[in-house]
Amino acid sequence: MPRHARLDVPGTLHRVMVRGIEGCNIFQDMDNHVHLLIISGPAGLPTFMRRLLTGYAISINWRHQRFGHLFQNRYKSIVCELGPYLLELVRYIHLNLLRGEVVKDLEELENYAWCGHGTLTGRRRFRPGGPGRGGSKIGPANSGPEENRVLGSNH
Repeated sequence: MPRHARLDVPGTLHRVMVRGIEGCNIFQDMDNHVHLLIISGPAGLPTFMRRLLTGYAISINWRHQRFGHLFQNRYKSIVCELGPYLLELVRYIHLNLLRGEVVKDLEELENYAWCGHGTLTGRRRFRPGGPGRGGSKIGPANSGPEENRVLGSNH
């Protein structure tokens, strides 16, 4: 059965879910999956995700001296509308870290480098560069016109 083409127009808001193979813990602190909230850019979501996931797989494989696939099937993407569903989705993505006991409370969640909760609530300033380099990993994107913007994430 052929798969359907993804609905993707620049500026489309997507909820993206990615799972690791065989239940392997391939993401920072979370089991085997990650949730992303992405606004697609002119290059489109498939190009962005191919670059992101390929680069991540190469990095993990090199770091752990392994070969082969890292992700289970294709990533899932759902087009999201602004409004109540978006608010509930952001709440679900961020509070998933509390439910998974990755962080113990809201204060720790606000300072967790791999989640944009503190940035979105205004309690932490977004600083490019990523954890370990004095920056935040996720937050409002100040990206160029050719890039997709990652608005929220949890692993």
